[in-house]
Amino acid sequence: MQPPPSAGENFDRLKALLREMFQLDRGDLDFGLYRIMNVKAAEIGAFLDRDLLPQVERTLRLAGVEKDADAEADVYDRLAAFFARYYTEGDFVSQRRYVSGGRSAYLIPYDGEEVKLHWANADQYYVKTTENYASYVFHVGEGAAARRIRFEIAAADVEKDNVKEADGRQRRFVLAAGKSAVAVDGGALTARFEHRPLTAAEKQRWPGSGGAQQRRVNETAAERICKAVPPEWRAPLAAPAPTEADPERTVLARHVERYTAKNDFDYFIHKDLGGFLRRELDLYLNAEVLNLDDLEQGGAARLDRALARARAIRHVGRKIVDFLAQLEEFQKRLWLKKKFVLETNWCVTLDRMPEALYPEIAANAAQRAEWAALFAADEIADSASEAKAGLFERGAPPPVPVAAAPPDVDVEFLKANPHLVVDTRHFDRGFADRLLEALSDAGPLDDRTDGLLVHGENFQALNLLQARYRGQVQCVYIDPPYNTGDSEILYKNGYLRSSWLAMMADRLELLAHLLSRESVLYVAIDDFEMPNLAKLLDMLHPSLRRETIIVNHHPQGGKAKTLAQTHEYMFVCMPLSSSKTLVGRRNDDDDELRPFRRSGTAESNFRYARPNSFYAILVHPESHQVVGLESPPKSANYPVGPTDDGLVRVYPTSDQGEERVWRRSYESCLQLIQDGKLRSTNGNTIYQVIKADERKAALFSNWTDRRYNAGTQGANLLRDILGEQNPFSYPKSIYTVEDAIFAADTGAESYVVDCFAGSGTTGHAVVNLNREDGGRRRYVLVEMGRHFDTVLLPRMKKIVHSPDWKGGKPVSRAGVSQAFKYVRLESYEDTMDNLEVAPRSAEQEELLAANADFAEDYRLRYVLEAETAGSVCLLGRHFADPFAYTLATVRDGARRETPVDLPETFNWLIGLRTASRRRIDGVLAITGTDAKGRGCLILWRNLDRMDAESLNAWFARNRPRLPDSLDLVYVNGDHTLNGVKRPDDPWTAETLEPRFRQLMFETAAR
Repeated sequence: MQPPPSAGENFDRLKALLREMFQLDRGDLDFGLYRIMNVKAAEIGAFLDRDLLPQVERTLRLAGVEKDADAEADVYDRLAAFFARYYTEGDFVSQRRYVSGGRSAYLIPYDGEEVKLHWANADQYYVKTTENYASYVFHVGEGAAARRIRFEIAAADVEKDNVKEADGRQRRFVLAAGKSAVAVDGGALTARFEHRPLTAAEKQRWPGSGGAQQRRVNETAAERICKAVPPEWRAPLAAPAPTEADPERTVLARHVERYTAKNDFDYFIHKDLGGFLRRELDLYLNAEVLNLDDLEQGGAARLDRALARARAIRHVGRKIVDFLAQLEEFQKRLWLKKKFVLETNWCVTLDRMPEALYPEIAANAAQRAEWAALFAADEIADSASEAKAGLFERGAPPPVPVAAAPPDVDVEFLKANPHLVVDTRHFDRGFADRLLEALSDAGPLDDRTDGLLVHGENFQALNLLQARYRGQVQCVYIDPPYNTGDSEILYKNGYLRSSWLAMMADRLELLAHLLSRESVLYVAIDDFEMPNLAKLLDMLHPSLRRETIIVNHHPQGGKAKTLAQTHEYMFVCMPLSSSKTLVGRRNDDDDELRPFRRSGTAESNFRYARPNSFYAILVHPESHQVVGLESPPKSANYPVGPTDDGLVRVYPTSDQGEERVWRRSYESCLQLIQDGKLRSTNGNTIYQVIKADERKAALFSNWTDRRYNAGTQGANLLRDILGEQNPFSYPKSIYTVEDAIFAADTGAESYVVDCFAGSGTTGHAVVNLNREDGGRRRYVLVEMGRHFDTVLLPRMKKIVHSPDWKGGKPVSRAGVSQAFKYVRLESYEDTMDNLEVAPRSAEQEELLAANADFAEDYRLRYVLEAETAGSVCLLGRHFADPFAYTLATVRDGARRETPVDLPETFNWLIGLRTASRRRIDGVLAITGTDAKGRGCLILWRNLDRMDAESLNAWFARNRPRLPDSLDLVYVNGDHTLNGVKRPDDPWTAETLEPRFRQLMFETAAR
């Protein structure tokens, strides 16, 4: 029989577990949070090696249990057993359980609800990212021989969450082809991977599926890297890093495996890890450490030892929890931080462009090339001359500017094609400034903006858009991932549905804040998650009424194990207080003739219940024209024959002689006759005329028309618009979305939001509806995938230019006038990748060294937030030159310093409805109304070029150009503007940096 493990063995096991949990086993990684942890690794290791053991011994000694090796061993064993329940390979896995009678039981939080919906990840944020490890960096070797290796994504094929990827197209991480896949520069190596479906030949080379197939791909990648590097690199890369399953594994193979596996899974951040683990620890102590045997069978000494062990476990366990909570809270803070806008561009049709910009537009080679690629503008049939057609070049623009065609030809060509879309990304900042100033001169900028496209993760986008759109959105339409087939949520705990619910819950909650009092929320879903989604909506939004539309989107029948699926669902959620009735669309232009006599068995359909609606309608005997009516008879006897003038009396009596009623009272009927709204076809039957433009058809709960076919009206339509480059195999029918938005009766001025925008069907539907009825619905579309640039943005430009397409080319050029902007957001990975640790000063080190208790508390609770506060991603840099603020980003394998659009970011933070944007004498001046309805002027300047005194002079000089009604003036940097206020000025000037920081890190209660 094996002897029980000693205290030393159990302590070593606990330390090994904690090192994994604290991610200290990844000291060779050099990016994101790992870089921060590596800097702190020595201090954390010292806590584990030097402080943890004495604290257990001291706690036991204070409880009267001294030099008890068994008690120590038990404490370490219990701590390891507790934390091992919640961590797998260093990652937290949500479980609630206790042991009773040798059996594990799960616990869920319950507050007495009648029906409780709970899921394993309910208390966590779902983190969905485009490239989890945009850049993965590690070291091999030590000292002067240390070498740095970086894995990057060279070309990603990251598709929209709800794209139903065809069988056999599951994406794998494959080392890029060619010599450029592996590059060595001095002591640094870069290996570039592609994330894409395998080719037929590659599937034969690497057979299998899932993780087994990826492992075969990984083996080849590691072999290729080793062969491509200089000989002196091979030994450290081939150093052993064995596991039980793979005793031959090398260091390089370990990192390739870790890189591809981590990218294959989404992950989570706990919302209150400290509170969760403290509660679980107390439950563990009560249920499993202080067991009934100690209370019933033992004497005082045994009970004292049990209590001493429990105190030691709780004392040390809570310190471990404090550090784990610090790690998780730090990541949560980074996740909830409002993200920077990294890029802002405008797409404006030529008819809205000032003609003064036309020569510059026509001379721009990149813009002309895009027009040729998107609109086949080089093939415009009515070009007056070859010079006009020659304005366009197919493919990428030349590397050097080309000479512009004669200005008069250019201008005439642009005037002749008013719905070509100009994208400011092809121009410099000065061009955009002049354009926005011109648009501002024509009216409030936001009022002249038809749409917004956001390239970013949808949680982050909704988080940033809260202040601007809160309570203002009339319609939300979302088509989230269905969590079936290739849209399954992948997470290592195997909680497929729990992970999906966690993803949906927070995004639905943020969307709900945007809804107005008379709004409609649509959510498309299929059978797999429909029951869970229904419960989730009811739980999150008890103030909304939920109903269901069944959409026959696949009349041919899709694949299924039992039944060929022809339908999916669309939940319709409206406020319980809303009196709105959803209306259907009429597809014909004919007037409707509705029988004017009421039918049915309800009392209200009979004369005795509604005598004022029983009267004679007078009809001409030959023309059958309705010419008048008589007052309701007061008795049972009334004339039924013709009038003295020969007019036919028609009463609402049934064929059986029942005295029924007309649909309108006597008074209302008079108005109908005056308006010509009553008609008789045979002299005996009366009809009410419902004009085509006045009809509001009932909206039925089953949509079976073939116009809802996602194949013909979704995929084929998108293929016609984009050509053969369409990566979406089964997008929504345009009519499904159009009819949903129309049914919401959003009115002429409204916002329609889709945060799972995909190919852009919702934006297309809004443009179509506005074309149809002249409305001013505005769209807000959010998408994070690479197809934002390859599908969504081109589609929106194309459907603005023309309503009809075939083979990627316009059939007509009957475009619409449009101006929309698109912004790109900082990602969570960008935030992590820009973290920096500030070195401590000598005074700080002395303070920590002089106070052990303070030093421990600081390291366990505060060190991460305090010592990374200077990071650029956390506003650690001053806004001295707000136009030169940058973040390091990795996109498509290339690392670059990316400018941050601080003015645009601040506009979103305060919820600004922008009225104007002008650059005046070196100052960017933005005006508008913030989320609280206050008139704002925001001034951005380069502090090296304009100090406080110069700003005062600028303000005095430009006061006539500034709004008369102002409440707040925001200025970057120190200023003295309040000193130049006039007695009757109502405004107050504030330095904007503190407000910027407050709003960026402010989190609303969720």
